[in-house]
Amino acid sequence: MNSAGYEVFEVLSGQSFRCAEGQSVLRAMEAQGKRCIPVGCRGGGCGLCRVRVLSGAYRSGRMSCGHVPAKAAAEGLALACQVFPQTDLTIEYFRHVGGNKPDNNNYEEVTS
Repeated sequence: MNSAGYEVFEVLSGQSFRCAEGQSVLRAMEAQGKRCIPVGCRGGGCGLCRVRVLSGAYRSGRMSCGHVPAKAAAEGLALACQVFPQTDLTIEYFRHVGGNKPDNNNYEEVTS
């Protein structure tokens, strides 16, 4: 990492932004006026900011297992509000497509 932080690239929107050490992807995005990921509770509980990390290393904060079950997390799914980059990241936003309680079957990849 250099003093400017890590580069985060969201593939569906084509937007990229810098994320400082210890800053979540969602907070960095908001701070730079980007809108490639929807913002909800900012605390890992609502699931609105669900993304797939396609490349790069990160650590995760606490996330609701109802929104990101362990198997999904192992496949790179995470909540952007709880993703803290350790290298440059490439991410992809997922959107909720129905139902009252999000689970793995109620999400789909957004394609342009």
